[in-house]
Amino acid sequence: MLAHARLRAAVLGLVVVGLAVGLVADALGYRQFTIVAWDGPAAIVALVVAIDFIAGLWRGTLGVDLIALLAIAASIALGQHLAGVIVAAMVASGAALEEYAGARARRELAALVSRTPVIAHRTRDGVIVDIAIAAVAIGDELIIKPGEVVPVDGAVVQGPAILDESALTGEPLPVTRAVDQTVRSGVLNAGGPFVLRGTATAAHSTFEAIVRLVRSAERERPPMARLADRWAVAFLAVTLASCGAVWLWTGEAMRALAILVVATPCPLILATPVALICGISRAAGRGVIIKGGGALERLSRANVALFDKTGTLTTGLPRMTGVEVLEGFAAAAVLHDAASLEQLSQHAVAVAITAAGAAASALTIPIDVAETPGSGLAGLIGGRRVMVGGAGLLRANGIMPPDEGSAVAQAQAAAAAAWVAIDDRVAGVILLTDTERPEAMTTVQALRAAGFTRLVMLTGDRAGPAERIGDHLGLDAVFAALSPADKIARVRAERAYGMTMMIGDGINDAPALAAADIGVAMGARGAAAAAEAADVVLMVDRIDRIAEAIAIARRARRIALQSITVGMGLSFIAMAVAAFGYLPPVLGALLQEVIDIMVILNALRALGGDRADAAPGSMPGVRA
Repeated sequence: MLAHARLRAAVLGLVVVGLAVGLVADALGYRQFTIVAWDGPAAIVALVVAIDFIAGLWRGTLGVDLIALLAIAASIALGQHLAGVIVAAMVASGAALEEYAGARARRELAALVSRTPVIAHRTRDGVIVDIAIAAVAIGDELIIKPGEVVPVDGAVVQGPAILDESALTGEPLPVTRAVDQTVRSGVLNAGGPFVLRGTATAAHSTFEAIVRLVRSAERERPPMARLADRWAVAFLAVTLASCGAVWLWTGEAMRALAILVVATPCPLILATPVALICGISRAAGRGVIIKGGGALERLSRANVALFDKTGTLTTGLPRMTGVEVLEGFAAAAVLHDAASLEQLSQHAVAVAITAAGAAASALTIPIDVAETPGSGLAGLIGGRRVMVGGAGLLRANGIMPPDEGSAVAQAQAAAAAAWVAIDDRVAGVILLTDTERPEAMTTVQALRAAGFTRLVMLTGDRAGPAERIGDHLGLDAVFAALSPADKIARVRAERAYGMTMMIGDGINDAPALAAADIGVAMGARGAAAAAEAADVVLMVDRIDRIAEAIAIARRARRIALQSITVGMGLSFIAMAVAAFGYLPPVLGALLQEVIDIMVILNALRALGGDRADAAPGSMPGVRA
């Protein structure tokens, strides 16, 4: 990819130098040197265009570059060397601009995908050695430090392990894996260090399997033709028919050449990539990385939005929703004691309970606190023995939670629950949920206003929490408990409703992002695999930026279409003038340059904003 970009830039540089050197040599009277300086670079550009054209035919596409190829070849054959090199300069600059668009997006994404783990900490005979992930063998014992991503599938040897599996499963709250329980690669260590025994190599672990799904989905996605090539067949037919008719009518090859030169589709070759690059640059300024002009075009045409839940429509952070108490206890007192105890824990659930308790009343400093990692805490609050944690913690201490009743039903329906015991009696249960993003509702409304006909949630989370959020946001459908393969199947099914845009942040979303017509990753806190699979990456942790990105993409595409229609209209007029013999080839090439400057200046408007971009809810559609 990098070598290809450098080749394009080198060809453009050669053409510019050749044009300048030829002009100087011609002014000094060195005619033969002038011809070599102009024809050499023009011939190289013609060869590159010919190779690209043949490759396009092999892929089943017919591009407008054929006109440029014929114009350069005919100019050299008929001795119109200056016209040939001018056309070559326009073609080379257009190709270099297209390469620049993709390269810019790839450079800005490199820092994001670098978060994928590359080393593992192997422990053997009391010595810790850092090794490459590819060198991890089955049976190796690895130390997983706090905040690190688990590099391979394995089982806990020393723990327990407190894991954030939201990137892999969609479940928003940390889970605990005890000794001998399995852990999948790609999840985050949200607790203290633990020791993992590898049960698979990196190449055969969960993360790598999902990457293979991504690659498979990418291969199956229908290829999108360049915006300019949609005009190719009709324009080619008109141009070649005009040249042939004029040549047969007048017998003058120069008139046919003049038509070819002014018909060189530079408004398509130049204005289109300029408008798309400007759109990409403007989106990057708003914290949205769009990986190339093709991705921008698909984004502008999407009308079916598919959302992941955890970390996309929600914050991925737990929040207390209520306290369900048993007979003889008051909710305020239960929350106070639980929050006071949880002050000494760094677990995500503990932080949420502490915040809710502190907002309700002043907390008490606990004493004699003992924490069972991944299970809960116990301690004394004002002389009362308090215990907060999972039902298993209470049972392990001889306290039996109820099997039925309102508290049990509420706990089962909640995203997470923490049971509270006071003086060896079950006092109640604290209910938690994942918090809906503040901007989620406005984003949904903005997409509706933009003409999206279907909004759907695809999540690995349980149906209950997912449906509550889906109902609140007014989504058209909710599909829960989906595996990565299930998400791909659902994305393919949703194509029946229109062009699909999938938005997600987790590793489990990566295959679906690749399978959709346009994939959007929440890259600020999301998984590197998702960012790599996506066509668009939101570098700011705000989902409403996708509404802005769509507005920018639609405006850039609209401006590109304006540039094409105006530029090609002027080219058709110039072709008519050339057909009657009033426009020689060199003058035609210069006139084409003037047209190019006009359409490029118009295309540069995509860098700016208009009122349509000001509010996410105001996004005019583009019909083409």
